Amino acid sequence: MKSLVARALFNSYSYSEYKKIVSDLLSEGKSTGNEQSLDLLNYSALNEARIKRLDKTITVFEHISTKLKTLKKEYIWLVIAEGWCGDAAQILPILNKMASESDKIKLKIIFRDANDDLMNQYLTNGGRAIPKLLVIDKEFGKVCSDWGPRPKGATDLIVNYKKQFGTINEEGKAQLQLWYLKDKGLSVQEEVVEMMFSIKKCVCL
Repeated sequence: MKSLVARALFNSYSYSEYKKIVSDLLSEGKSTGNEQSLDLLNYSALNEARIKRLDKTITVFEHISTKLKTLKKEYIWLVIAEGWCGDAAQILPILNKMASESDKIKLKIIFRDANDDLMNQYLTNGGRAIPKLLVIDKEFGKVCSDWGPRPKGATDLIVNYKKQFGTINEEGKAQLQLWYLKDKGLSVQEEVVEMMFSIKKCVCL
């Protein structure tokens, strides 16, 4: 596992680098990942606009900032994502703002389809759901904890929608985006901070 993490970190990108890769591909009429389709291209374009808006509007809540500033150890937040993923577009700007609140956190991003081996270690109900945040102890290079692909409230919404309608259609996706809009990043911030402070001792996961 440690070698998988090391390889992923070697091939990882900063937040600004990640956004540029997605943007450059869009200018070529492409999305990130192995699969290419008009739908994925359209989602990627929508997500690029969404990220630009969230970069300007998302703020870290004061009680979250205070806690982040008390972290003692250094961590790398390694996020598995893709440019077409709506949840990643909602969550990455939040994680970026959170990481900037602490000199103990460095945010790095990798693309799911280029890192199959690592992604397959962190499946959600058997699926390769993203984004997935891996918290790495910088000193030991080990994954201490993981989070994702969505905060609980968003997960509950999707589960209930599937129970009612059997699938997630465009209306379901619209409801999910509305949930993120109303939440203002609070759930992601609180859940991730709670996870960070629940880490007692880093073990090799």
